[in-house]
Order: sequence, then structure tokens, then C-alpha cells
Amino acid sequence: MAQIKLVDVSIRDGNQSIWGATGLTTAQTLEIAPVLDRIGLHAIDFTSSTHMGISVRTHRENPWTLIRAMHAAAPRTPLQLITTGFRFISWETSSPDFMQLAYRCLVRNGIGRFALIDPMHDLPALLAAARLIRGEGGEVLAGLTYTVSAVHDDAFYAGLAGELAKSPDVARLYIKDPTGLLTPERARTLIPAVRARIGSKPLELHSHCTIGLGPLNYMAAAELGVEVLHVAFGPLGNGTSLPSALRVVANLREHGHTVDVDDRLLAQAADYFERLARAEGLPSGTPQEYDAAYLRHQLPGGAITTTKRQLAELKLEHRLPEVIEETVRVRAELGYPIMVTPFPQIVCTQALFNVLAAERYANVPDQVIRYVIGRFGHPTAPVDPDAKQRILDRPRARELLAEPPPASLAELRRKFSPTISDEEFLLRAVMPAEQVDAMLAASPPPDHYNPDTRPLLKLLEELARRKPASELIIEKPEFRLELRRRAD
Repeated sequence: MAQIKLVDVSIRDGNQSIWGATGLTTAQTLEIAPVLDRIGLHAIDFTSSTHMGISVRTHRENPWTLIRAMHAAAPRTPLQLITTGFRFISWETSSPDFMQLAYRCLVRNGIGRFALIDPMHDLPALLAAARLIRGEGGEVLAGLTYTVSAVHDDAFYAGLAGELAKSPDVARLYIKDPTGLLTPERARTLIPAVRARIGSKPLELHSHCTIGLGPLNYMAAAELGVEVLHVAFGPLGNGTSLPSALRVVANLREHGHTVDVDDRLLAQAADYFERLARAEGLPSGTPQEYDAAYLRHQLPGGAITTTKRQLAELKLEHRLPEVIEETVRVRAELGYPIMVTPFPQIVCTQALFNVLAAERYANVPDQVIRYVIGRFGHPTAPVDPDAKQRILDRPRARELLAEPPPASLAELRRKFSPTISDEEFLLRAVMPAEQVDAMLAASPPPDHYNPDTRPLLKLLEELARRKPASELIIEKPEFRLELRRRAD
């Protein structure tokens, strides 16, 4: 029987999967931080550069301040940032010297662990990023991003794992199943194949519940040498998120495994997120039904919803099955990109264009051209030669090929005042100036959040927006409050 550790993903991946792209506020995060710190977690999947951008753009809150505050509130548990290596907030690739500065700032502000992935499994890029991260003092958790295709077999992942494990810059590895495609049967061949190639380096598993298989994968993984499982609390588990922490712990113990966590605090964390969801009117993840078709088309719900809306606007809803079938064909022609952001939308948009046009690849969006010319990395399998010719044989492709390489750190520095901090410079270099200005001009965010008082605060906020009234009556079962303006 195994000793299993847990990584909580509620704040970052769970929130992104269940509650969308709005992110948690500073107050909502810090309120639960001391509890998470005392549970006995191996790490907290805390943020990504994308989430840092959301803090600035949506909440007008400084993400660097949040990282420092979270580190102070949870000093015993490493904070994890997920990164694709050479990208910071923007989807455009950044120069190595720019990324080195980004990693330096992240480490000194409180990020200790970096989950490093490349959806195209570009080994040189992964190793180069790992070298930068370790050089700045961060621990590297290198990801094997799981998918199903003609090229992503056990031998492929085992070979990649073996090369990553050779690097002194990689401390740990994990199988990242972001779309929930892994099955228990495949786990029983994949995990041993990977374990055999990584020596003594620890292996973790991150498997989503998109078609209900995540919890079953975890039970298999515990028997096969996986030491750490990634979970989410309360309403942020299940659905398209990761398995529920409480259920995973209970099931592991039922199978005879040991999970050394504080059960009382585990329940307290789940309860906090439940109350937050009720207070803010946010959905809860629910167990998913198995969908065999998903293993073939691999389109996440967001991409399907967007495509449905686009077809509805054209009054062509009946052609959705054609578009889904075309995505399977386009994905194969593009070298089997793993269907994680931004690739589902890239593949689906091209499929939509192909279905609606008289000729396939008659219309090609810029993102598909950028993909084919290597702006997102190198595809795992070669792009189909005929499709490649159709994509690149157009004036727009030649324009994009002529674009200059990413600006160096020195070139970007010259655009801004030399007196600003490294942290502010990093934000300004990749975000619109007005968004950063608005964040800096905003009042400091509160550091306390009580979900139980939110309904009353919302009521008072709405009342404050209304015209003055001489009388106010609040009534509900067994409660009545009358407020009248006193006559002078």
C-alpha cells in the first residue's frame, strides 16, 4: 500500500474549470489560505501567468501583491505556478532573457514550484525553460501532457519522460491529463512505462473528470507508483475539474493507502468553497457521464459552445455534426495538437471554415498560420504536406513569416521608465497600458472575505444605487425589518 500526497488545484485549475476565467479575488483567496496551509498538502496549484493577467484586467488587483500575501499566509506549503515555458501572460513567445527575469520575480515573490508543460512536447524548449527556472531557485515539475492520437503512445511518453528525467533541472514529473481522456486501462500501461524510465524521480498525476474517469484513474495510479495526486475542494471538484479531495482521500484509505492530511481542515476548506459558491451564485462541479465520442473529437465544452453560437448566428445549427467530424480530420492534418488552450479553438475555427467554404483551407485564420510556421512550438507529428501548402501558399502567411522575432529584454526595457520595478515592467511589457494604469490607480483590495455576509452586502450595494426613499421594508419568512426616514 502507498503513502499518497495531495496537491490542491482549487484556486487555479479548479476555479478555471468550473467558474470560468474570472479568477478569485485577493480577499477570497487569502481568507482560506491559513486553512490550506495547515492541511498537510504537498503543494497549492496557485496561479499561472494567465491568471495574473486576469487579476490586473478583471479585478484591478496586483498579482505580485497577491503572490506575496499568499506566501505569507501559507508559508509552509509551496505555491505552484503552471507555465508553458517561454510565455508570460501573452500567448506570444517571449525571449529567454525576458522569461529569466519573469522566473526570477516569481521566485522572489513567493512561487516555489513550477509545473512546466509544452502541449507540443518540444523537448529542447522544455529543457531550456527548466534550466532557467532552476537557475532562479524554483523547483521544476515537468509535465507529460496526455492525449489520444496516432503518435501519442506509451513509447512516446516513456521516451520523453526518460529524457526529461536525465536533466538535473527537473526535480519531478507528472502526467497531466487536462482534457480527461486517460482511462484506467491506459493508466495501467502508461504509468509503468513512464515509471521505468524516470528512476527515483517522483511521479504525480493530474487527471480531469471530463468524462468521469479521473477518480478511477487515481485508484489505479496509487497502485502503480504515483506518489502525488492533484485534487480540488467542494464545488471546484468534479465536472470538468479534477477529482474531489474528500472523496479521493476516502477512497484511497478504503483501498488501504495512507493519506496524511488533517481531515477536519480538509472538510473546512471544502465548506468554505461551498459557501463562497452559494454567496456568489457560482456553479458546482458534478460527476460526469461517460461519453465515448469525446475520446475521438476531444473538443472541450467551451469550444463546442462557441461553435454552436457561431452556427446559430448563421442559421446553420444543423451542421454542427459536420464541424465536429471535420475537427478530427483537421487535428490529424495539423500534427495532432493536444486539445488544450489555445489549440481547441484553433482547430475548431479551421474546421468551421472548411465546412462552410466551397474548398477546404480556402480560408485560414492567422492563428492557424502561426501554428504551422512554429510560433506556438513544433508540432509533435509533421503537418500534412498538402494542408501545409494550402495554409502557407497565401500572402498573409508570407506577412506573418516576415514578422520579427520576440523583442529582447533590453529592447523592451527601453520602452518604459527605468525607475519602475521589475514586476511592474513585466506587466507593462505584455499588457495594455490602460489596464496596468487602472490596476495601479485602484484602491488596495481587502484581505478579508466572509461569504456568509455577501447576500446582505449585495443588498446594500443595490439599495445604494437606487433613488432615496422615505421608507424601506425588508421581509422574508419569520423576519421583517422596517426603516423609515425620520422627519426633521
